Amino acid sequence: MSRIDYAPGGLNPPHTHPRATEMVFVLQGTLDVGFITTGNKLVAKTITAGDVFVFPRGLVHFQKNNGDAPAAVISAFNSQLPGTQSLAMTLFAATPEVPNNVLTKAFQVGTKEVKKMKSRLAPKKS
Repeated sequence: MSRIDYAPGGLNPPHTHPRATEMVFVLQGTLDVGFITTGNKLVAKTITAGDVFVFPRGLVHFQKNNGDAPAAVISAFNSQLPGTQSLAMTLFAATPEVPNNVLTKAFQVGTKEVKKMKSRLAPKKS
């Protein structure tokens, strides 16, 4: 279990937990949450203090604080090693890089856009 705090406008970007289902219990504030089913259907809800929401194992999901006040949740998994895979980081900041032509075809955008995304997400070089 862990506590996650969200500033106003804060986002936990789309990600998955390949080895666990996640449950969140809202301590304070309001969050817009959702996951995408394997049939590409968005299941979304606005949750507030006292609410519980479950993200099924392996499905892409997110949490966003659209409120003007901080929000906080207690997050729990049904595994000690849930794993976390951020979609943007996985695709645009992998080492070695995912080839640009794979991403341009997958997202139907040009090489310029793919390079821009990679530059924004690339790890900072020391």
